[in-house]
Amino acid sequence: MPTDDLPEALHVTTDEQLRAVSNLTRHRIMAVLRFEPATITQIAERVGLAKGSSSYHVRLLERAGLVTVVRTRKVRGVTERYYAMAARTIVLPDPGEGGPDVLMRHAVADLEASPAADRHVRMAHLRLTDEQFAQLGARLQALADEYRELSDPTLPDASLVFALFHPTSREQGEGGTE
Repeated sequence: MPTDDLPEALHVTTDEQLRAVSNLTRHRIMAVLRFEPATITQIAERVGLAKGSSSYHVRLLERAGLVTVVRTRKVRGVTERYYAMAARTIVLPDPGEGGPDVLMRHAVADLEASPAADRHVRMAHLRLTDEQFAQLGARLQALADEYRELSDPTLPDASLVFALFHPTSREQGEGGTE
């Protein structure tokens, strides 16, 4: 299914949607569906789940409006459903100060599960003006968008996660008001 007719973004706004995306297994299912539709069997194989578990998680995502059936076909008397993301991008709510960031938790879990040879992880501590901070954020986003456009569903998956942030100072983290 071409993704031309998909909405650009779906904003997670309900508790049901937030619960659906907060689960690591469902996060991985959405990653499978990001580039092309798949059946329950295909999803189960890609994520490493039993078909029943895969079906359960996909139903929860569908009920939350995050995935949708995009086509069906009859195979030996059974209707096979192809699922796809409901939008090109799923936008999560800001976790709020001190709240858990679902996206980063999932990214860390995926990173820890990946083979060490398939990782490029770096951390840089920078001192930037507000303008430099904004420029770097825009450049990182543009780079991610550029490579998303180059993505080919026949190639192996790769995840890019970046977080540009001002860390909490020690005083703020210990209850100070700085």
